[in-house]
Amino acid sequence: MTTAVRLDNVSCVFGSGASAVRAVDGVDLHIEAGEFFTLLGPSGSGKTTVLRMIGGFTLPTAGRVSIGGQDMSLQPPYARPVNTVFQDYALFPHMSVRDNVAYPLMVQRSARKVSRAEREARADELLALVQLPGVGSRRPAQLSGGQRQRVALARALIGQPQVLLLDEPLGALDLKLREQMQSELKALQRRLGITFLFITHDQHEALSMSDRIGVFNQGRLEQLGTPQQVYDTPATRFVAQFVGAANVLEGAVALRLAGHPAAMLRPERITLGDAAGARASGTVAEVQYFDSFTRVRVDLGDTLLQADLPAGSAAPTAGQAAHLHWNAHAVHALNSAATAPGAPAPAVAEAGTA
Repeated sequence: MTTAVRLDNVSCVFGSGASAVRAVDGVDLHIEAGEFFTLLGPSGSGKTTVLRMIGGFTLPTAGRVSIGGQDMSLQPPYARPVNTVFQDYALFPHMSVRDNVAYPLMVQRSARKVSRAEREARADELLALVQLPGVGSRRPAQLSGGQRQRVALARALIGQPQVLLLDEPLGALDLKLREQMQSELKALQRRLGITFLFITHDQHEALSMSDRIGVFNQGRLEQLGTPQQVYDTPATRFVAQFVGAANVLEGAVALRLAGHPAAMLRPERITLGDAAGARASGTVAEVQYFDSFTRVRVDLGDTLLQADLPAGSAAPTAGQAAHLHWNAHAVHALNSAATAPGAPAPAVAEAGTA
């Protein structure tokens, strides 16, 4: 496959001396053409700084940023074949929706001037593409949050970028609309074949939309892989706990229950059953009811284990004895090395390897 974006040992440091902050620390990353790639991580992990370096809004302190095989490390944003969709939409309130979408064609640096009629026609085509036909004459204030997000998306696409950068674009939407937009974004990306680089701290967004995910922590990539690989075989304790719920076991408890010094067991892989054949037994400490499952925390004396039972399952009550069962293949050994500021960066795990 063709590489759309490549980062070679890229770092970004803000400030100097004792107050210097290393926001991105020696990142190597390849994003393939036509891929829906997500950088996932908590606030302050460096993922947005990576996006800004690709977009040209922030320059790397060290390393190389290439787009479409060309070194773009020091090029300004307008010279890069990318465009960006921000969380706050950044629409012009005094302009019509159609003019907002067409604006990049008005200001683009090109040898051929695009006529107003052509700009408006292309804007209307993009509005139809994002399921907003017939709203071109309205102002942004007359649209809902989801509609304004679609307008911002259409505006970013009108210049036909090689790579579309999406900086937490769904963060301001309510849950139901956010889930709807996730589905629409993925379908649109498949239809257009454009490389999407999506930034989020929301694990559910990343898992549901991405071809591959890069998990960021403290300026470093801890793991690269498909959503299933990252979820089922996390490389480190951080990835296991950040991507989904996890029982992380260490030390003597891990050796007793899992046969490894550090291991992860997803709560939905645990069932409750009879004492015979149970891998662990204890007392129910807490029961929480959710719409699609019931979460049960069981006190084993030296640790708590969490089990997520499917909706409709018979659930115990607090204080009851509980016998826990799981398949040996449900246990995943972890790299227990933590990523700490100033510590050597762990090797990035690819394709679900530990």
